[in-house]
Amino acid sequence: MERTKKILTRTMMYAVMLFVVIISLFPVLWVINASFKTNAEILSNPFSLPGSLSFEAYQYLFENYNFGRYFANSLIAAGVSTIVSLMFYAMGAYVLAKFKFPGKNLFFILFTITLLVPAHSRTQPIFSMIMHLNLYDNIWGVTLVYLSAGMAMSIFLLKAGFMAVPRALDEAAAIEGAGFFRIFWMINLPLTKSALTTAGILMFLNNWNEYYYASLLTTSDKNRTMPIALSFFTNEFSYNYTRMFAALAVVIIPGIILYAVAQEQVQASMAATGIKE
Repeated sequence: MERTKKILTRTMMYAVMLFVVIISLFPVLWVINASFKTNAEILSNPFSLPGSLSFEAYQYLFENYNFGRYFANSLIAAGVSTIVSLMFYAMGAYVLAKFKFPGKNLFFILFTITLLVPAHSRTQPIFSMIMHLNLYDNIWGVTLVYLSAGMAMSIFLLKAGFMAVPRALDEAAAIEGAGFFRIFWMINLPLTKSALTTAGILMFLNNWNEYYYASLLTTSDKNRTMPIALSFFTNEFSYNYTRMFAALAVVIIPGIILYAVAQEQVQASMAATGIKE
């Protein structure tokens, strides 16, 4: 009886996981598959494999539109903002995790309260700041706005990561004469790779897919990011499904690849840094 119960429980777990995988991956795989098919094939049999593998839609996008520039803009805005903000957030989380000082809990509460503030509610002050800095319709203005994205969630993840590092290591380094930055950089950062990688993934993907501020703060074609370009192509290729799905695939594939690669790094670093007190 007990064995039957365990088998049923395990079967249900696998069934649920399989269902989640299918509903998560199927739309992405379907879009990529459809980008290699003709309009006639998509309309006649949307779930079939392409009759022949053709990159015509992708070739058309890169030859007739500035897709390389859009990709570079998104990479600059998402990549630079993630790297810079991750270092500042890591240092802030390190201080919150390792030190005691007046107002520590208040600071942490203020950080987390930002989770409750709708992103659109900050539109007016952000727009005014960008105009004042003369960064309107400039990819660096978008990058500046992205610096504050994901702050609360990153602080949560990184604070937990630093708290998992034994204080004995910090104390031993301090006895040997290491200062604040050396202990932070040489000991704590390497031991929180899992938290850093996870926070970095979440911030990068959020900034890569961000649409609202990118559309608000840019107007020219040369400063478009990938989500803005996707919106444009969705309207232009509303009757050419092959090109529309190719444009969609170009936008989503880099994020999927990054997440897949980084997910392995997260698992490896979690296993490698499982330090106990």
